[in-house]
Parts: sequence; C-alpha cells; structure tokens
Amino acid sequence: MEKPVKINLSGKDLSGRDLTAANLRGAILERTDLNGADLSEADLRGANLNGADLSLANLSYAKLTRAQLRGTELLAADLIGADLRGADLRNADLKGADLTDADLRGTDLRGVKLSRVNLRGADLRGAKLSKVYLMDANVRGIKLVS
Repeated sequence: MEKPVKINLSGKDLSGRDLTAANLRGAILERTDLNGADLSEADLRGANLNGADLSLANLSYAKLTRAQLRGTELLAADLIGADLRGADLRNADLKGADLTDADLRGTDLRGVKLSRVNLRGADLRGAKLSKVYLMDANVRGIKLVS
C-alpha cells in the first residue's frame, strides 16, 4: 500500500482563498500566507502551520487536532468551535481572536499572546498555560479543571 503524499504549500500566498471544508490533513503550510482565507470546517489535523499568517482567517469549526502552529499569527482569526486538541501553539499571537467554544484540551499554549481574545465556553482542560499573556480577555464559562 502506497503512503499518501503530503501536500507541501510552504511559503505560498493563499491569502483570501476559499478553502472551505478543504482536506489539508497533514499538509505542510509552514510560513504560508493564509491571511483572510476561509478555512471553515477544513481538516487540518496534524498539519504543519508553523510561522504561517492566519490573521483574519475563518477557521470556525476547523479540525486542527495535533496541528503545529508554533509562532503562527492568528490575529483576529475566527476559531469558533475549532478543535485544537493537542495542537502546539507555542509563541503564537492570537490577539483579538474568537475562540468561543473551541476545544483546546491538552493544547500547548506556552508563551501565547491572548490579549482581547474571546475564550467564552472554551475547554482548556490539560492545556499548558505557562507564560501566557492574557489581557482584556473574555473567559466566561471556560473549562480549566475536569
């Protein structure tokens, strides 16, 4: 049985693209410009998005389980209902992002900038939260403990 070929879009400009419900599972999108892209309901499980620009992107209900998002810019991104379980978001910038009802269980959030973030109803149980910059955030109804 042949191994599936990984999609490599590193460094490409995909800003503003409509990638709704795209299957990008395991894709390599390092340093890719996805500013303003529509990735709602996309399958990005295990994808490498390290250093990518996802500012203003629509990632609502996207599957980002175990995705690599280190140093990623997610400024004002829509992550409503996104599944980020086990994702690596170390040193990412989520300033102004909407993470309402997002699943962040077991996510690595060390060094993440969360100023003006909406975390209403988000599940952060088991998340690594050291050196997180949290200011003016909506934390109503978040889950931190089982």
